[in-house]
Amino acid sequence: MIRKNPGVDIINDILQLTMLAYPASDFIKSLLFQYQERGGLSKKQLQDLHVKASKVSGMPAGKLATLEAVILKKPTRYKSPLPVAAPVFTKNEKSGEYINEILAKYPGHKMVLFLKTKFDNNEMLSVTETSEIERFYKLLIK
Repeated sequence: MIRKNPGVDIINDILQLTMLAYPASDFIKSLLFQYQERGGLSKKQLQDLHVKASKVSGMPAGKLATLEAVILKKPTRYKSPLPVAAPVFTKNEKSGEYINEILAKYPGHKMVLFLKTKFDNNEMLSVTETSEIERFYKLLIK
C-alpha cells in the first residue's frame, strides 16, 4: 500500500488506542497482529474496528473520520449466486412422438422398441438413430 506520508498510520494508531482501552480483547489483538503481519485489513474488519473504536472515550474524531474514509474507499465484494445447473441433455420430444406413433401402429417393431428403451432411460440418441426414427416414421406412418 502506497501512502502519501509513510510516517502517519491512522489504522495503526486507532488499533493501538483501542488496544489500550480494551487490553483483554482477543478481537483487537488479532486485528493488530493481522495488520502488522499482512499490512492491511479487509473492509469488514475495518468496519468492526470502527464500531469498537467509536466506543472508546478519548478517541480523536479526526482519526475516526479518516478510518471512515478508508472504509468507504475500499471496494465492497459480493458473492455471486451459484450458477443454475443446466440439464446434461434434453430429450428430443419430436423423436418421442414418432416412436410412440410407430409403436401404436406396429407394437412389435424391434428396432423402434430398442430406441424407445434408450429414449425412456434418458440415453442420448445419436444422429443416425434419430434419422432412423424419422425414416421409419416416413415409411410406416405416412
